[in-house]
Amino acid sequence: MSWGRADIPDQSGRTAVVTGANGGLGLETARALAAAGADVVMAARNQQRAVEAMEEIRSGVPDARLTLVELDLGSLDSVQKAAERILSEHETIDLLVNNAGVMGIPERRTVDGFEMQFGVDHLGHYALTARLLPALLGAPGSRVVTVTSTAHHMGRAVDLANPHLDGRYRPWRAYGQAKLANFHFALGLHQLLRQAGSSSASLVAHPGLSNTELQAVSVAETDGGLSQRFFLMLARGIGMSPAQGALSQLRAATDPSAKSGEFYGPLWVNNGPPVRKPVLRRLGMSSAIKKLWQVSERETGLELAP
Repeated sequence: MSWGRADIPDQSGRTAVVTGANGGLGLETARALAAAGADVVMAARNQQRAVEAMEEIRSGVPDARLTLVELDLGSLDSVQKAAERILSEHETIDLLVNNAGVMGIPERRTVDGFEMQFGVDHLGHYALTARLLPALLGAPGSRVVTVTSTAHHMGRAVDLANPHLDGRYRPWRAYGQAKLANFHFALGLHQLLRQAGSSSASLVAHPGLSNTELQAVSVAETDGGLSQRFFLMLARGIGMSPAQGALSQLRAATDPSAKSGEFYGPLWVNNGPPVRKPVLRRLGMSSAIKKLWQVSERETGLELAP
């Protein structure tokens, strides 16, 4: 049976934090949750675009409960400030959607010296989750949904000695590593929550091939490299709309039957309605998750433990 926005249960009284909510999948996720009655915290770096996104949501959902919080996942200081503001306004958090990310860009560093794709896509979200975890644990049945991509299949587990790919950087190598880190992070957090006996859940989702701004930004920042142009044309030609692409993370976030440790994505790999997918690449996964936690704790200075 197909699953769509009409299947989202009433979210009234629940608080949801969505990163990258100023556009693409994040905007559609925030829109759907607000329409279902949730109090949505739209966490985004570009505040001008976030204001425009908020106004766009309210044009269709006049009574939407929305809050804007400035969040630059490429800065641990910004993550800390954003978390402090969120926690000052919300005693508990029911849902955190780790959605924001960058893709296939030239080699670049965050303000903390991290490789940009690994730093934004994973380390920034790791730090945000760690800081918001007490509020998540305070909400019975809360969920953390981390967004990966089919590119995690081409990624390699993080290298303890060289997590930022010094001397080995390639745009898609870095992207694959970052998306595999997202995958391992969600499953590693699931394991920790289960070991702690928590009712909170950690799930992972991927949007398939969606025609969002990620491809266009990738082309713009690489002067239209061949692989970037290919993915942009593919997304524009056969990709799903952002609203369709967001359904996998929305199902992971709201479907009452979804369970911690599960993985949601389009039925036909990169297209189709959202369904539960098998968790593959289990061989060596425990070791990879352990290394990811070591790197994440070392680089951010934060311990993530229930």
